[in-house]
Amino acid sequence: MKTISCFVILFVLISFGNPALSDGLPENFDFQHGGHIKARTSASWYDTEAPIRLVKDNPFYDGSSGLRLKAEMFAGDYLSFKAHYEATVTGGQTREKENELLSRATGLPSYIFSVSETEDDNRLFDLTQAFEREDDLIAYHRLDRLSVTYQPSWGMVRLGRQAVTWGNGLLFNPMDIFNPFSPTAIDKDYKTGEDMAYGQFYTEKFGEWQFLYIPRRDPADNAIEWDKSSLAGKMHYSLWNLEFDFMAAEHYKDEIAGIGVTGNLMNAAWRIDGTWTFLDQDSERSDFATLVANLDYSWIWWKKNFYGFIEIYHNGLGTRKYEEAIVDTAIAERTTRGETFVLAKNYLSGHMNMEIHPLVNIYLTAINNLHDPSGTVQPRVTWDVKQNVRLTLGANVFYGDNGSEYGGISVPSTNFNLKPADSLYLWTALYF
Repeated sequence: MKTISCFVILFVLISFGNPALSDGLPENFDFQHGGHIKARTSASWYDTEAPIRLVKDNPFYDGSSGLRLKAEMFAGDYLSFKAHYEATVTGGQTREKENELLSRATGLPSYIFSVSETEDDNRLFDLTQAFEREDDLIAYHRLDRLSVTYQPSWGMVRLGRQAVTWGNGLLFNPMDIFNPFSPTAIDKDYKTGEDMAYGQFYTEKFGEWQFLYIPRRDPADNAIEWDKSSLAGKMHYSLWNLEFDFMAAEHYKDEIAGIGVTGNLMNAAWRIDGTWTFLDQDSERSDFATLVANLDYSWIWWKKNFYGFIEIYHNGLGTRKYEEAIVDTAIAERTTRGETFVLAKNYLSGHMNMEIHPLVNIYLTAINNLHDPSGTVQPRVTWDVKQNVRLTLGANVFYGDNGSEYGGISVPSTNFNLKPADSLYLWTALYF
């Protein structure tokens, strides 16, 4: 981690196209650079019986800001180098009180609280460094992308820190097991990078093939462990006006097989993805299936552009016994890794976007647990103030009765009721 300063200096020199670096380089060398600055402020209202009730004041005020610098160097037609540097500061009352609760809640799984930060403890390279950590604040910087790519006519090979997304889910994505976005995430500009070897190649008869290997370390001894790493392959093939994906993976201790199909229904597009997870033989749970199906469509009403989709998700690992699920090892492991985001089995979700002006869009996303019912509604509006400046105003609203997933779950052996906080937020983003 001590070498991150050297990487940062190199990155800044490249990202601003230092003429000293360009002198004497061949004409087919090229530099591109950019980035963004984002600031967010939010207010959250917690249920009076939620764990965070250690403080009775509502709302809780929080904020964050982040800088991302992007640079890419092209060396001829086949070779390129990419680096993304990010610096983040985040904190507020929520972080402070949840840290206080974590220090008191002996025996409770830490993943049920939202206090989290990006770390490289299990990644191949430690390129993250916190330079300020307090109960109510954390500030860190890291290299989120650092890779070299060789791209000949037959395909591509990329080594280093990067991000890969597989699958066709729009909110839930069972085939995307490598750092997927949460279905409630609003900002999806960049996934957190993983250190991996990735390759793809093309064939006329057998379509496109992709392979990846993600080595991970055991934080206990810093050794690379096979049962904490991932090895996966995927084939994409077109047949009968349909697109097929076939996936196989060795992921941590599990084996996963998946298939996806996409097609068109008149002017709409549909997608179906399914996976089967063969759990490690030492697991107390049985093998399980996960499925997502969605349909999206765009249209014009009242001379305005609309877009929307509906999605059905089946979580084979889910249960209706939420109190048991909170301390279930299989669920806890996947939640901690950022792979599982829900507790029940079946969900119906929807999304709609209306362009009320070329610079102003209104969005509404809803996720509903079909067993409770309970769920969340996420309205928001975006305004492109300038070509490179965007404001986003939105809210997260949760509903459901006590005992439902989003309405409040009793935490075993405590008098706490686990319920997400309703919140209102404002984002400002400047791109350059």
